Amino acid sequence: MEYIYLGSSGLRVPKYILGTVPFSGTNGFEAAGNVKEEEARRMVDLSLEAGINMFDTANLYSKGDAERVLGSAIRGRRDEVLLTSKTGFPLGDNPNAQGASRNNILTSIDQSLERLGTDYLDLYFVHLWDGQTPIEETVETMTSLVKSGKIRHWGVSNYSGWALARTYSIAQQPGYIPPITQQIYYTPEAREAEYELLPAGKELGIGSMIWSPLGEGLLNGKIGRNKQAPENTRQGGGWPEPWVQDQERLYNVIDALEEVAANHGASVPQIAYSWVRDRPNVGPIVIAARNEEQLKQNIASFEIKLTQDEHDKIESVARPVPIYPLWHRAMSALEMASPSEIPYLRGYKQSMGLDD
Repeated sequence: MEYIYLGSSGLRVPKYILGTVPFSGTNGFEAAGNVKEEEARRMVDLSLEAGINMFDTANLYSKGDAERVLGSAIRGRRDEVLLTSKTGFPLGDNPNAQGASRNNILTSIDQSLERLGTDYLDLYFVHLWDGQTPIEETVETMTSLVKSGKIRHWGVSNYSGWALARTYSIAQQPGYIPPITQQIYYTPEAREAEYELLPAGKELGIGSMIWSPLGEGLLNGKIGRNKQAPENTRQGGGWPEPWVQDQERLYNVIDALEEVAANHGASVPQIAYSWVRDRPNVGPIVIAARNEEQLKQNIASFEIKLTQDEHDKIESVARPVPIYPLWHRAMSALEMASPSEIPYLRGYKQSMGLDD
């Protein structure tokens, strides 16, 4: 397993991180999986054997039960692992038990630490943008958690480009500690993060950690032009996410993944993981599995190396539309682009039928 620095911090993390959405499968997460304590412990064993020592969870997942299952799975080996969790989504009727307020963050961290059976987290996320709470309050609270030792680092998730930049600019003021990473949605079909989030992360020194590179089950290899999602999958079990821009576009992506998978004797999920892993500005990716066999296959994808032609085949199928000002800059001033933007702007220029 490859280890990389997360953003501009000194924290080294594996390129693959194990996500725990399938852990527990209770409280509205039944369609995501039902990995219980014993199997979760075996999954942690398999991950550690492969060099994956980071595990990602959230108080949202099964409303805390996923944290409990993960805590049980790592019991007795806390010093071997890196732990993350998140807070922000409303979990009940209490109006203060949501968002990025001081009240919610301080309450949530103690609850997560208790469920996980630890006295600190290596990384703690604000799970979604809270436009009602002053950014200064959020930054100050996360800074206080770092200084108290309850967390080592912090990050944000599901922010827009301007919200990320605004948060970072506030956090650069004296006495504050900036976030080191953003966790964002990015797949071979869902490429909106290329507009701003991926370049912004690179320019700001904020690592881009990718959640659900398989599109919440859309790219599990069981869905296609003539294949409907089985009932025992997330998409077949009534999972509401993600939003799909164009169904035909999705099928075209799956067709391309299937073609490349056949070249390697691999599965569609393995190729999707490999493609996302190697994209510009992408840091670690969060993989997940509903059982041990899936986990073994997903880990094995790390050894797959796509050719440039294979990479380009997948990339070209769902290239984002060059929205303003990106089409204008790609057309008129590509040579002035930041290095983090150039791969995307070149693609937009090709889409417009212009030579680089």
